[in-house]
Amino acid sequence: MVTVAGGFVSRFPQVAGRRLHVCGREGEPSGVPWVLLHGLAVSHRYLMPTAEALGGGVHVPDLPGFGRSRGPRRAFGAGEHAEVIAAWMDAEGLRGARVLGGSFGCQVGVELAIRRPDLVSALVLLGPMADPAAATMIGQAWRLVRDFRHEDLRQLPIVLSGSLAAGPVRIAGTLRRSVRYRIERRLPLITVPVLVLRGENDTIAPEPWASLVARLTSARMVTIPGAAHNAVTTAGPLVAAAATSFVEELAPSADVDPAQRP
Repeated sequence: MVTVAGGFVSRFPQVAGRRLHVCGREGEPSGVPWVLLHGLAVSHRYLMPTAEALGGGVHVPDLPGFGRSRGPRRAFGAGEHAEVIAAWMDAEGLRGARVLGGSFGCQVGVELAIRRPDLVSALVLLGPMADPAAATMIGQAWRLVRDFRHEDLRQLPIVLSGSLAAGPVRIAGTLRRSVRYRIERRLPLITVPVLVLRGENDTIAPEPWASLVARLTSARMVTIPGAAHNAVTTAGPLVAAAATSFVEELAPSADVDPAQRP
């Protein structure tokens, strides 16, 4: 266990025989925790500007095979990552958490909310993948190239370190699984409150697609001004403020343990 900046601690729990890395900050015992899920080819570091701006308990795991978490030889899809995250949350007692996913992490969050709604009290989807209008590896790669024009280059070390840790084979395999995942068919199955966020200049999750995600989940969509796809890194305080406002507006029953709801 290693203490890092902002009161966060780095831990390495064993989950299903696999070592995960989780960067977390404990909140009040009675508080509702946040769980943040990172995107493709990055790690927990990508989410830390948002994590540090959120109040209370915040937990940011590296998905299996990414960052400092050990992974399987083959690339996992959204459902398999969700199963690992659910097992970790069960072990940690993180029921009824507020879950925020970015990019590919949105797919993992969607699967977690559908498969284990007892673990999720609210879901925030930022820049969700993958728009059916570009649901191919080439289509997503082209949108990523276009997105770079709007990104802050100061985040480059975070993106490069995450990519090096995962490696090109895992990144390509995960992208292949991601573009085959029909998120638009899964979204209507979500039963918890949802907020959809997108950066104003996000070309990977353009406005028409983000609006459809919001309609399919009966959610509100909020645009983060001046940001692109990696808003969780480049506009962390704004993302955290939007997510916090969303959960504060929910009925009190949305933040209690789902097992105790009437």
